[in-house]
Amino acid sequence: MSGDRDWHQELAKAVRALRTPDFPQTLVAALGTLVSFDFSVMFAYRGDERPLDLFDNFGETRREIFVSIYQEGPYLLDPFFQASRDSCAPGLYRIRELAPDRFYQSEYFRSYYVRTGLSEEIGFFIALPEEVRAVISLMRAGKRQTFSEKEMARLRLVEPVVRAAAEYHWENLSARFSAERPDPEQEILERHIDATFRNFGRSLLSPREREVAGLILRGHSSDSISKILGIAAGTVKVHRKNTYSKLGIASQSELFSIFLGSLSQMRSTVVPPPRK
Repeated sequence: MSGDRDWHQELAKAVRALRTPDFPQTLVAALGTLVSFDFSVMFAYRGDERPLDLFDNFGETRREIFVSIYQEGPYLLDPFFQASRDSCAPGLYRIRELAPDRFYQSEYFRSYYVRTGLSEEIGFFIALPEEVRAVISLMRAGKRQTFSEKEMARLRLVEPVVRAAAEYHWENLSARFSAERPDPEQEILERHIDATFRNFGRSLLSPREREVAGLILRGHSSDSISKILGIAAGTVKVHRKNTYSKLGIASQSELFSIFLGSLSQMRSTVVPPPRK
């Protein structure tokens, strides 16, 4: 009963903090009375735009990995970003429930995600006006056990309350996607990040090969890609082979390196708009 009392007391604080800067941290404190976790981060997504960091409780070093580096481009391969872009239904999800079938063997996971040191990440998905999605992530780090089914059930019981509070608090969040991007150079950069992903290998690869390369980068297997694109798994393997041959590579790690190199090159060649 003490847990229920703590939850209601902390929830009351979160309700009082609605529409104030203190809401995210008071909500995290309330959720912490139900289950234990090490970190929390809240991102907002709209289409392919650069995510907004609404809240996080990382230290400076971890924030560099979880937020700063993430916003520079790796978010494009994040299952939570992909689910948000695909208008995932509101609810509570484990990242593995939304990830492609080969996500944990993908180079994104091995080269970026493992650097976070997480044992598991779960997220509340919130649908907001103007196609904005907010995700409230709870994370366990190191060798801690994943969230148990009992803990997930406890969180699902309060999910409607969490969602209703977040919907009210961030009702006008779409305006921030414009308000927090006043720099024309940054807007151009973000458009180039998206274009780099969509047009990755454009000068060498066919449109279908680029589709296959993008799905490989996200962590899809040949069978998964065949279902998504409606083609035979054998055809996917042919496209993969041709893609690797045209790019002069032999592994997914090299494909990931080329993709990151494309992002770096794009940043160095973006020409700022003329100042008025």
